[in-house]
Formats: sequence, structure tokens, C-alpha cells
Amino acid sequence: MSGEEEYLAAKGVPALCPPLTHKDQTTMAIGDLFWLFFIVMALQPMLRQRFLILARARKIMQLQRKRGSRVITLVHRQETMRLLGFPLVRYIDIDDAEEIIRAIRETDPETPIDIVLHTPGGLVIASMQIAAALRRHGGKITAFVPHLALSGGTLIALAADRIVMAPHAMLGPIDPQIGGVPAASLARVVREKPIAEIDDQTLIHADIGEKATRQLRAAATELLMRHMDADKAAALADQLSRGDWTHDYPITADEAIALGLPVTTDLPDEVADLMALYPQPMRTTPSVEYGPTPEPRAPARPRR
Repeated sequence: MSGEEEYLAAKGVPALCPPLTHKDQTTMAIGDLFWLFFIVMALQPMLRQRFLILARARKIMQLQRKRGSRVITLVHRQETMRLLGFPLVRYIDIDDAEEIIRAIRETDPETPIDIVLHTPGGLVIASMQIAAALRRHGGKITAFVPHLALSGGTLIALAADRIVMAPHAMLGPIDPQIGGVPAASLARVVREKPIAEIDDQTLIHADIGEKATRQLRAAATELLMRHMDADKAAALADQLSRGDWTHDYPITADEAIALGLPVTTDLPDEVADLMALYPQPMRTTPSVEYGPTPEPRAPARPRR
């Protein structure tokens, strides 16, 4: 006990801060470690996300320097709020359209634009806005499809001068969906079922679907006329929008070429590397695993 503490004790004044015992110090150390661990775990998702953003920016700059173009990405993954763990499903929306149109407006009219598409589709109006803005740009437009660009993503790809797909990548039909139901299926119900047996809601949806199909067909025809004559463009636009296929029908690169689309399969390695920087949500058990790259096998020696 210090002299000051002895003096206060002699006067009957209790100590304001009694000395800490070894047990108290141990408890405080454990508590400090707990809070430090909690802070690190809370910051970890933000640090990881920041690292991915910087890594994507570097990869985009590498691709721009290599190709002398402006690179724009439209990538939709299921994103996870790491702190809460809820998956957020993404699709083409008005915010995407505004950002892409802003990027196009800020690009020199003669500078080529490369747009990387990975999307299940989304709002028709947003997809048409993006496609129209790309079509009006003066420089060459290239659409890169490393995995899939379905529905609205395909409509955007049709605005490009060239579509570069990975050999395994997919495009899709652009037939409209009304309330989650194909417009073509609603039209078939109206054609084949007595009108008195169809409820008003179905009739309304069928009418909206018919209008949406005409609008999409006209928009696709206008985009395709950059690559073929008007009659072929109208026929292909009708095939893509009339609902002969299911909405998730996969149009491969070979089929897209056969349809007359300006498709090649020489996807740059930088685009594939860029997609690796858009990870899917973390799972407790990964669904895909693989070993390290195997060493090349030595040629077998001839037997005597």
C-alpha cells in the first residue's frame, strides 16, 4: 500500500479504486480479447469487400489498356450481407440503367465500349434503355458474355456490334413475362379456352402480354438491323420473342451463330479473371471443389 493510501485509510476514507487482484486482471484481459474479436469479425466483411472492389478496378484497367476501350460491367450475383447472412437476388433495374447511361455519356463518342454481361435479366424498360444508349454510341460496342446473359441481358447484347461468348456461355429468349407467367402462355389460354371461362385478371394479363411482345419484337428488330436486312431482323426478333422456347432456354454460342447473331468465342482471359472477383455467397459446405492443377504426365517409355 502506498503512503497516500495508508494516510487515507488512517483517516477512515475508503479507497476510491481498490487495487485489482490477479483474478480481476485475468477477467479484464479475457473481456478485452472478446471485444477485439468481435470488432475484427465485424470489420472483416467490409475489408474483404473493399479488397474485391480494388481488385476489380485493377482488372478493369488492365482490360481497358489492352483493348483501348471503356469497360463497363453489368454483373448480377446473389450477394450476401455478411453481417446478417441474408442473400440478395440481383437483376437489371433502373439504377443499373442510370449508372450505365452515365458511363456511356462520360465516354468519348469515338471510344469503343466493352460491356461485360452476367445477368439473369430484369426489367424490360431498364434493359431497353441500356440497349438504346449503347446503340447510339459512336464507337464500336462489344458485349462479353463469360457465363450467361439471359432475357434482358440478351436484349442488351443485341445492341453490340460483336458478341463475344465463352464456349460454354448462354444467351436466352427475350419473350416477356407478365406476373411471372410467359406472355405467350397467357395468349394461348385466351386462344384455346372459351372467353366465358377465363377470369378478368387473366384476360388483362394476356392483353398486357400481347402488347409487351409487340414492343419487344419491334425493339429487337431495330437492334438486329445493324447486322442483317430488315426481313431477317424481323424474323429473328419474332423467333426470340414469341415464346416458342421456355424463358430459360439456353442459346449456345453455336446456336447463336446459326441464328445469324454476330457471335465469336475468343473471350479474353482478363474477362474470365474478372468474373472470379465477383464471388457467390459463402456457404458452410462448398458445392464445388477441385484439386490443384495436375503435373504434366511424363511420356511412357516404350517396352522392349
